Amino acid sequence: MPNIGLFRSCLRSAALVALLSASSAVAAAQSPQDALADKFTPFAVNIDRAQKQSWPGYGIYLGEGLVITASHVVGHASAGDPSVHIAGKLLKAKFVKEGAFQTVDLTLLRIDPASLPASLGLRRMPLCEAPPQPGQPVITVTPQATVPSRIMAPQLLPPAVREKFDTVISDVETTGNSGSGVFDPARQCLMGIMSRKIQVPAGRNGDASAAMIDLAKYFVPATQIRAFIKLN
Repeated sequence: MPNIGLFRSCLRSAALVALLSASSAVAAAQSPQDALADKFTPFAVNIDRAQKQSWPGYGIYLGEGLVITASHVVGHASAGDPSVHIAGKLLKAKFVKEGAFQTVDLTLLRIDPASLPASLGLRRMPLCEAPPQPGQPVITVTPQATVPSRIMAPQLLPPAVREKFDTVISDVETTGNSGSGVFDPARQCLMGIMSRKIQVPAGRNGDASAAMIDLAKYFVPATQIRAFIKLN
């Protein structure tokens, strides 16, 4: 007669081995990109104006209730009552400091951190200390996607552009738009906030009548963010 107890013990052992093997397979299947998504995506937010815009507005949660975005995403404080989509919630936001698209394209908002889950409300996203280097890998982040790119050498930009917009990435079509975050995946810090596309004429010799093509995307670097959010 077969040993029923031994048979059941073997089944339990086999099931445990299968479960552990499946868990190991899932962990092994998680790509570096997925791991970075888990790290950075919780800090990415959507921003709506009082009169909701037709395009998605993005921003990055810095911690302590502060959200940084591009100024043109939110519009002027006098006309706005923005809301922030974060951690599955829609929270009203207040203007803390307002920049301008033509100068420093940043605006700092504040939401109530007590409304956030502790897993996010107690976290902070540091600003990078090291300046961007040409060829350096970066990750652009929105609530919907994380996309790898690289820092583009400013020497590849037209001279008139590189004087003012020298922190750029080379991938235009696939990466996040205004207000999205640019992160250093190695140091796990915020490198900048996406501001605008850099376009050049498709024709030669700077023909102004030629169609425009996308060359790069400019982001406001961490050095400017740090100076901007320094409150007196």
